[in-house]
Amino acid sequence: MFNINDRKNCIELKLNALVNNFQKVLYEDDTNFLLNMKSNNLAGDDISKYQFWEWTQGVGLFGLWKFFEKTKDIKYLDMLLKYYDERIETGLPSKNINTCAPMLTLSYLAEFTKNDLYFELCKEWAEWIMTELPKTKEGGFQHLTSDTLNEQELWDDTLVMAVLFLANYGRIVNNQSYMEEAKYQFMLHIKYLTDKKTGLWFHGWSFQGNHNFTNALWGRGNCWVTVAIPELLNMISCEASTHRFLLEAFKAQAKALKHYQEDTGMWHTLIDDKTSYVETSATCGFAYGILRAVHLGYLPESYHDCAYKALSPVLKYITDDGIVNQVSYGTAMGRESIQFYKNIEIKSMPYGQALAILFLLEILEDEKA
Repeated sequence: MFNINDRKNCIELKLNALVNNFQKVLYEDDTNFLLNMKSNNLAGDDISKYQFWEWTQGVGLFGLWKFFEKTKDIKYLDMLLKYYDERIETGLPSKNINTCAPMLTLSYLAEFTKNDLYFELCKEWAEWIMTELPKTKEGGFQHLTSDTLNEQELWDDTLVMAVLFLANYGRIVNNQSYMEEAKYQFMLHIKYLTDKKTGLWFHGWSFQGNHNFTNALWGRGNCWVTVAIPELLNMISCEASTHRFLLEAFKAQAKALKHYQEDTGMWHTLIDDKTSYVETSATCGFAYGILRAVHLGYLPESYHDCAYKALSPVLKYITDDGIVNQVSYGTAMGRESIQFYKNIEIKSMPYGQALAILFLLEILEDEKA
């Protein structure tokens, strides 16, 4: 058991290791993804453009941005600027839900640096989301990816990958239509993805078959929601009724997460299935979102211990050289069997790094740390 000072020192050491290792992880080739893109690239782009610009990097960049925002250390800002300037120079890939993910951090950088090119790109991608992204029935954002149309499908991933960017850029440039669309997407996804029995979220919904596929209560998919709702509520102003609607959905999920958390502090990759493996990225996302919500006043203090319960096992899964272990690889929709989620391989990924960074940063925000 850590005392407070030892715990804080350990967290700071792990955080520094995570961030120092981040650039290596960010620029690693995802061999499986690139191999798939050779035959399944919907846009016909040069696949090298996707090599370092996908949702995996996008989530990771958000974690690095938050680290810079907290520390104000210029070397991390320089790391971000170098990354974006290189990607812009070589050319960005075609637009889809997942390639929108790096735009969230770019919107923050545009606001911080006042770089006109960054603003122009943010506007271009936001307009594409509004006018050209395929929409489902009821105007939902179809979860179009680099290799799959996913026609008439809503996925919980979409909220972090594309909707938060639209909301944040709308806030920055005071575009009410962007912010209203973001709020609508959150509410529509709540309507079709929430499991009314538990308050957790299904991975996806099909308007073609009117079903939630295998009814998977998938861990990392749920953690995107735990991250996204407090971020949105803190990012833009919502009228009282919308704020209440989003917050009640979040509270229902948090209550279920508290119930399903293992005694060890971890969550399973299928939250309600103890035969599935425990998974670090989801655990970090849940603990971060819950603790952030406590700090923002969205959850009562009684949830504080739920988040802290995850700290010790998460620290054990972070190596001294800053690798996050026990992270599930990128996961498509489980369409045939729940076993699909149990079979996803475990692999160190940038989003694992990012979610661990977010969680540990939020722990350090707490005066008890």
